[in-house]
Amino acid sequence: MNEIYQRLAEKLYEKNPELTIDEARTWVELLWEDFESTRAKAGHDYQGKQVTEQIVLQWIHHYGPKFHEFVATNPKYKKMLEKKGYLH
Repeated sequence: MNEIYQRLAEKLYEKNPELTIDEARTWVELLWEDFESTRAKAGHDYQGKQVTEQIVLQWIHHYGPKFHEFVATNPKYKKMLEKKGYLH
């Protein structure tokens, strides 16, 4: 699992130079968890790591360059990033 997170974090880091590699890793973990929990709450069967990886990868490609701006409008992610020490 660490390898998948690291690979996705590196892709996000390439897409968004505003983030550090550690911030990119945190974003990947948050997106991964958010997707899987939302899907489970909706009653969908677990489709495996490959499906989650593809969704997170799509989000990175589409929204990755703007993730650093997203924090201001989403209190959930802001709180998690503050908790990790990335926001002051």
